[in-house]
Amino acid sequence: MTNHVIKYLIYSIFCASAAIPAYSQLKATDPIPNDWFLRDPASDFLQGISAEKSYKTLLKDRPSRTITVAVIDTGVDIDHEDLQGVIWTNADEIPDNGIDDDNNGYIDDVHGWNFIGGKDGNVNEDTNEFTRNYVRLKKQFEGVDEKKISKRDKAAYEEYLKAKEKLEKLIAKNTEQYELYNNLYQNVSQSVDTLKILLMTDELTQELVESFQSREPNLLFAKGFVLNIFRNIGPENSLEEFLSELKETSDHFGQIVNYSYNENFDPRSIVGDNYNDPYEKGYGNNDVKGPDPMHGTHVAGIIAANRKNNLGINGVADNVKIMSVRAVPNGDERDKDVANAILYAVDNGAQIINMSFGKSISPEKEVVDKAVKYAEQKGVLLIHAAGNDSENIDLEKNYPSRYYADGTEAKNWIEVGASSWGADSDFVGSFSNYGKKAVDLFAPGVQIYSTLPGNNYKKMDGTSAASPVTAGVAAVIMSYYPEFSATEVKEIIRNSTRKFDNLKIESVGSKGGIEFNQMSSSGGLINLYQAILLAQELKTKKQVK
Repeated sequence: MTNHVIKYLIYSIFCASAAIPAYSQLKATDPIPNDWFLRDPASDFLQGISAEKSYKTLLKDRPSRTITVAVIDTGVDIDHEDLQGVIWTNADEIPDNGIDDDNNGYIDDVHGWNFIGGKDGNVNEDTNEFTRNYVRLKKQFEGVDEKKISKRDKAAYEEYLKAKEKLEKLIAKNTEQYELYNNLYQNVSQSVDTLKILLMTDELTQELVESFQSREPNLLFAKGFVLNIFRNIGPENSLEEFLSELKETSDHFGQIVNYSYNENFDPRSIVGDNYNDPYEKGYGNNDVKGPDPMHGTHVAGIIAANRKNNLGINGVADNVKIMSVRAVPNGDERDKDVANAILYAVDNGAQIINMSFGKSISPEKEVVDKAVKYAEQKGVLLIHAAGNDSENIDLEKNYPSRYYADGTEAKNWIEVGASSWGADSDFVGSFSNYGKKAVDLFAPGVQIYSTLPGNNYKKMDGTSAASPVTAGVAAVIMSYYPEFSATEVKEIIRNSTRKFDNLKIESVGSKGGIEFNQMSSSGGLINLYQAILLAQELKTKKQVK
């Protein structure tokens, strides 16, 4: 089940339990194939990237070179069954000898590096950048007489007051959501556990619950409660999956309340760096998994899940190595770590860097800009998720960004929005950011089935999935067409996108929606088959010259 379906079900079930009518019913739909994003629009009637078609036709029996893709993320489960054979290994580093064998400044960096860990453990949760910015302003202005604020500091003081008011509202709003979902989860799980005991079963079915008889009001409530869930989720979904999604939603809001907007929480001491020095290097540890590598593992599988092992899924690219660079906590990444992660990836041979993260404030943007410029000079392609706030990022700030502080633009950058499998309302993810200037193209990012830690798999939504789909396409082009530079590969991908004249997307933009060709600078949807055709055409032209 996708998150938007779960949220609807939670709402309708909560309304039913509170004796409030739910005003619409979930419509049953055919299940979407797990590999829909790899399928071909013409033959499969799904808005995929035509990857399988490409391998069976244009790329069949053709030679390719190995491409290293750095995944800057929460960490990657490098032991996953479907990532075996595709994890980058630093050939110049001897494992676990405590020596920096290749003299790159990082000891035992066999499969990558972790910039949010230290000798005593790893950062898992962290605050949002908005919270950290408020804390910085609070130290400067809390308790200061407004009349004594200098003209020079007046703007910062006004920012502090607005930030304080906003933080209080955010805490109140998310606390309310956390209490709602947490209480609902407790009620559902208690009802399920009670019925399992009374029915003497490890797995509830709708038929079993309907057969349960009792005169006890609390037991009848539990029966009605669970039956309502079964009726809403439908036969294609399981009660256990619903409970898992409900717990995940509760934990999400718990994370926000306890960490994201908690001004008193600061885990940075775990890392042990001098955080006041934004250009410091060499800190961290070699734990590329980290405590919660779910997000990064999902991203890695989309790009590179082994296509030859008959397990799980097929990644987009067939000849890649994944370099895990951990810099993203459960919370907002820090600019210093992002900059160092980019530098590490470039210096250790990555040709493509995937960045499925983002935030609205970048206090040390100049540090990240410097790293992006370095990647540009070295010919490394940067691919970034546009974000999941349904916003026009031509107008709203979204970092990291292709735009340098001086107004110039990184030429090695692709910004990606999230598309879906079908037509009309199922064509673009309703959550996806967009922008005629800031976003390059759209790629599949709804119900993307990929790897999760512990040899598991799951469908997830987000531009975080659309970005690695694009990274996979870029890796294929680089792999089979080594004569093209990073910027040339970018233009091949952009110029080969599929166009949809007069298609209006109702789920985003202002009232009345927006035309799809106005949602990105290319106006199109990524397609590997079309990109290969264009690459071959350009290669032929180069050879003629």
